[in-house]
Amino acid sequence: MTNLAAVEWILRDGRRVTVRPVCPEDRDALQAAIRRLSPEARYARFMSPLRELGPDLLQRAVNPDESRELQLVALGGEGSRPAIVGGARYSATPGEASCEFAIAILDDWQGIGLARRLLELLMATARREGFAAMEGYVLASNVRMLAVARKLGFLRVPGSDDPTVHLMRCKLAADHNGDRA
Repeated sequence: MTNLAAVEWILRDGRRVTVRPVCPEDRDALQAAIRRLSPEARYARFMSPLRELGPDLLQRAVNPDESRELQLVALGGEGSRPAIVGGARYSATPGEASCEFAIAILDDWQGIGLARRLLELLMATARREGFAAMEGYVLASNVRMLAVARKLGFLRVPGSDDPTVHLMRCKLAADHNGDRA
């Protein structure tokens, strides 16, 4: 899997973030970030009312299988010890040349372009890794994430009998006539 270097971005409101792959030492900081999410933001990401990751899920989050997963953290804030303010991941879909994405952004870091930039980075990396498509389940009530996904070429596809959840999918490589859907 591609070895990504840390990148620094300046977001629309002037705040800076450093984005890099997660590492095992991020365990406590990642759990703290999940606890700082509002109940609505946690539900939008995990589609359950969890308050924190269980030990096995936390262990997997900070030790992704590099042959099929990428987990990024966005570090921001003042001082010498920036905190995790967002995260994004993709994971290969079993038996397919596609991967599934998920993104979580702390409430006070939403609406300033971080989710879009993270999704763009996930898409570019997945494309380089040979994935043909990316998909993600997004709550119908998460209008910001749905708008971001649509702007980046994702379309809603059938895949869920639950009207409160949309399956969004995007081809990562243009086909012969340039379509991306």
